[in-house]
Amino acid sequence: MHLTFATRLLRDRAGVSMVEFALALPVVLALGCYGLETCNLAIVSLKVSQITLNLADNASRVGSMQNDNSTQLREIDVNDVLTAVRLQGEKLGLTTRGRIIVSSLEESGGKQYIHWQRCLGTQRGTAFDSHYGTAPITAGTQSGSGYAGTVVTGMGKTGAQVTAPPGTGVMFVEVNYAYQPLVSAAWLAAGAEQLHYTASFIVRDRRTFDQIYNPAPEAQRYTCDRYTAT
Repeated sequence: MHLTFATRLLRDRAGVSMVEFALALPVVLALGCYGLETCNLAIVSLKVSQITLNLADNASRVGSMQNDNSTQLREIDVNDVLTAVRLQGEKLGLTTRGRIIVSSLEESGGKQYIHWQRCLGTQRGTAFDSHYGTAPITAGTQSGSGYAGTVVTGMGKTGAQVTAPPGTGVMFVEVNYAYQPLVSAAWLAAGAEQLHYTASFIVRDRRTFDQIYNPAPEAQRYTCDRYTAT
């Protein structure tokens, strides 16, 4: 018996797997892209978080020991820790896609002050500049200037603010970074590509808090009016 073309076509099972694959491909591809993007975001977030923590730790330790066992923090010391961050975040483009702010939060007379700040990174705007207060550009650069900074209640998110213990200081670091999607930002939740991390460490030694010293030959001051990657 000869079958009609329509009957033969109806009974033909060749290519069924290709049809199933074509139907499943969009779902598999979407799940794969979402998983890949989420995994990459988690890895980058971890790296930025660890860099932030490392910077705060290093900034709390550096300085030049004096004969009386006090420590003077110098501009070259601040530059060294910022250079370390730049090198650590080089593959992420941290200083071209982000902004790094180091603040010296200090206590004096029962008040909390942002005594001085140093910054690195080319990005600017409310998403990248300090979320918790700023200090004048000249604050901390002159001997005898005292706490010519900004009075604050502390630094950090409301309800979890960091304060400096009496007579000492805390190195408070903010890193704001624009995540570059591996596939597309469409696979991320709204705002997830804007990373913001903070870290703080109490100064570890008998630091002299009156200023950041800059003996000759003077080092570049990375004041926060500069937007540079290096």
